[in-house]
Amino acid sequence: MNKIELLAPAGNLEKAKIAILYGADAVYIGGKQFSLRSRASNFSIDEIAELVKFANAHNSHVHVTVNMLPHESDLDGIEEYLITLDSIGVHAIIVASPSIMMLAKKLGCKFEVHVSTQHSSTNSSAARFWKEKGMDRVVLARECQMDDIRSICEENILPIEVFIHGGMCISFSGRCVLSNHMTLRDANRGGCAQSCRWKYHLMDGQTELSDPTNLFSMSSKDLQAVDYIENFIHMGVASLKIEGRMKSAYYLATVVSSYRMLIDYIYEHGHADVEIIERVKKEIAKAENRPTGPGFYNGLPKHKIQLYQDHDETVTQEYVAIVQDYDKESQMATLQVKNHFMPNQDLEIFGPHILSTIVHVGDVYDSEENVLEVCNKPMQIVHTKWSGPIEVDAMIRKIR
Repeated sequence: MNKIELLAPAGNLEKAKIAILYGADAVYIGGKQFSLRSRASNFSIDEIAELVKFANAHNSHVHVTVNMLPHESDLDGIEEYLITLDSIGVHAIIVASPSIMMLAKKLGCKFEVHVSTQHSSTNSSAARFWKEKGMDRVVLARECQMDDIRSICEENILPIEVFIHGGMCISFSGRCVLSNHMTLRDANRGGCAQSCRWKYHLMDGQTELSDPTNLFSMSSKDLQAVDYIENFIHMGVASLKIEGRMKSAYYLATVVSSYRMLIDYIYEHGHADVEIIERVKKEIAKAENRPTGPGFYNGLPKHKIQLYQDHDETVTQEYVAIVQDYDKESQMATLQVKNHFMPNQDLEIFGPHILSTIVHVGDVYDSEENVLEVCNKPMQIVHTKWSGPIEVDAMIRKIR
């Protein structure tokens, strides 16, 4: 049995490399064309090529989203685009439009074609249909419950991919037209305005039902599936997908490394005990995050899984620096400042090969060797004596 894939999102080249370094078996990205998440930075052809080389060097894969539902005018250049992606060596494309799926197969592209979650595949009959069409993997709808996924996997029709972390749609995924109706921004062509997360006056005729000081919204808590990873492994799920191409590099490093730790533990020990589950949950909670819940995995979500008032993403300032270099002889670390922190205090470091460890950081110096009283200039390069685990690309954060 192949080891289950951990698939991470990335909105730009830096984030993609961080996701791979922190344990992703594959990353999925969007190009400048034919992709949803138009507000992500997205990748030029040259950047995709660079990422493929980086991924290959780290035994990882690159999946490219070609997942918009195109109108007639959106298809200009699609054949040339697919041929270019194939020549670059991407491992897979994630597609919503059957016309693009069939075109990729007709062109003889070597990459796999994965059916996007936009198709809301929720049963084995759908999986069988896509196999008959020559597809290579199905990304199940977020609305699938555990029994649905188990039944589909038991049929062993196609490799199955499921979401384990990140944003959930308050509507049936991929079917919402609120953004189109209210802003003329098409959610299925990359322009979702996330109208569900706006603040509304909820009215019954002329009577307002909402609190005027805390208006009504209708978004969902983010998905967090730590409790279900062992089940997915035993079911034979092929890939575990994290959502969040708009998220920060720190968020990706934290979430990817946490799930990586859990997956590796399960394969080593055969199961996940309470201690590892709680440790992983605590690690994930250190990322900037919205409230989380189990999505549909416990059945139809009740009101406690939805967010009707407070719903904004919590942006923390716990991530304070990233390690750029380390001199073993002098034991001096070179850091790039990300957020405000004070020298001479305990901080926490974690990295691609470092579990979260508390270390004491002493005096910090700028590039001219001046002692700093405070580190409060983002992107500033600073130096400090370091005693404890350290590696390039490790991240340093405050202790909650």
